[in-house]
Amino acid sequence: MEVDWHSVGSVGIYSLAGFLCLIAFVLSCLSLSGTWVVLGATGLVAWSRWPAFPGIGTLVVFLLLCIAVEVIEGLAGAWGVQKRGGSKAAGWAALGGGFLGMMLGGFIPVPVIGSLLGMIAGSFGCAFLVEHAKMKKAGHAAHVATGAVLARLGVIFLKVGVTLAMTFALAIGIAVT
Repeated sequence: MEVDWHSVGSVGIYSLAGFLCLIAFVLSCLSLSGTWVVLGATGLVAWSRWPAFPGIGTLVVFLLLCIAVEVIEGLAGAWGVQKRGGSKAAGWAALGGGFLGMMLGGFIPVPVIGSLLGMIAGSFGCAFLVEHAKMKKAGHAAHVATGAVLARLGVIFLKVGVTLAMTFALAIGIAVT
């Protein structure tokens, strides 16, 4: 009895793609870019099933979704600050504070969660400091800085949603083709 290596390879690729999609979900829940991991899993499946689903069209759509999520994430803190009546300077401070907080939060001994907490605290803290220095009103500054935090949390939900949508589109496409 011979081993059907093509079938073994297909099962291995589907298993790896499923595992990558699971990792992508976890990463998205932690505010990391899981969408790119799903794009990689899609590329792996496309390579193994070429020219069947997922083809170039799916890869391009997934790539555009990944880029859109990254752009939205980059602008979210500043947008949240400005939507709550904050200055552009406070928006930039939220963006820079989130990045700095993410780096410094890496020193918190809880992997990934420390970076997430640092990012949220940095966004809030820097936006608060800049807005308080301008307006001299702590209540207003806290209101504005909360916009940065809410925007960051909204991005986490966006990442999880897009990651799940991409994963389900990949799974359903494989199942029906």
